[in-house]
Amino acid sequence: MIEGINIVKEFGSPPQRVLHGLNFKILDDEFVSISGRSGSGKSTLLYIMSTLDHPTEGNILIDGVDLKLLNFKEIHFLRNTGIGFIFQFHYLLPELTVLENVLLPARNLGLIDSKRGYARELLNLMGIINLESRYPSQLSGGEQQRVAIARALVMHPRYLFADEPTGNLDTINANIVMKMIQDINKNSKTTVCLVTHDPDYASFADREIYLINGQISERSKDILI
Repeated sequence: MIEGINIVKEFGSPPQRVLHGLNFKILDDEFVSISGRSGSGKSTLLYIMSTLDHPTEGNILIDGVDLKLLNFKEIHFLRNTGIGFIFQFHYLLPELTVLENVLLPARNLGLIDSKRGYARELLNLMGIINLESRYPSQLSGGEQQRVAIARALVMHPRYLFADEPTGNLDTINANIVMKMIQDINKNSKTTVCLVTHDPDYASFADREIYLINGQISERSKDILI
């Protein structure tokens, strides 16, 4: 479970408050969308929840552990083994093949050999196993994003964080990617947190956290402590 307690985030000097004391819980195996207009604080909240940023005030607990109590090595291990990331931009390394990109998290932990078979299974699931030896520049945008999804899943993460993963895709590929994320949640019991500004894609989730000016709107259901 992910729990946010009085999450405040400020930027700049003088400080400008972006998130205003948010309280929420995301249960195991849930698919939750974080929605709202541009500038509402969606991505800021996702980055704090996923260990990529720190709140100015408040606490994030993952499985009951306060992230503030973890040292750099422990946070790094959590990111590599328990968390998968998908972004609007795929961030594939151009000098690596598709398979090598998928195996990047495993390489960081010295587990390439033991994860190679599963990486190929994921590429097959994504419908791009035939592209495993190609380079990112030889792929379409939709194919690149599917590689990024496979990379995010190769370590069997408990939590998958996706920040506008359909932002650079056409409607057909966007729907394919969203269906894949939905299937991952249902079939692998992976907890999914998705940032999107699109109501159609938010509807893929079981539940919505809707932000207005850095605060949780009343239209969000069953999330307040």
